[in-house]
Amino acid sequence: MAKEFISVKDEEEIVAAIRISEKNTSGEIRVHIEKECPTELFERAKAVFHELKMDNTKLENGVLIYLAIEDHKFYIMGDKGIDRKVPDDFWESTKNVMQDHFRKGNFKQGLVDGILKAGEQLKHHFPYQQDDINELSDEISRG
Repeated sequence: MAKEFISVKDEEEIVAAIRISEKNTSGEIRVHIEKECPTELFERAKAVFHELKMDNTKLENGVLIYLAIEDHKFYIMGDKGIDRKVPDDFWESTKNVMQDHFRKGNFKQGLVDGILKAGEQLKHHFPYQQDDINELSDEISRG
């Protein structure tokens, strides 16, 4: 199940990567893990994005990393604000970095590297402002 996919220590390191990334930006990064993808991958990621209220951020700069463990699928979804700013191949290149680690069974490092890569783009396009608040939880959500 999704709980055993990563250890408690790994989860702490993933959440720490989210916090490090968000410290430098107004953007929001979430990771959602579930056992299986019940629908088409893009549609499920979009539904989770909405369920986690990631489409309610002030600057439309949320990034979701969605994983369906048993289906061996994952999807990176950025909200409209970040999608308009990043290079066209950004999500694909981020996916490739993560996939290289996943193929070797190193899921924690794949997630950490994907989070930090997304965080760099968020920092570049949505730098931290003094009045920024953390709009969404940094904890991993599960389905």
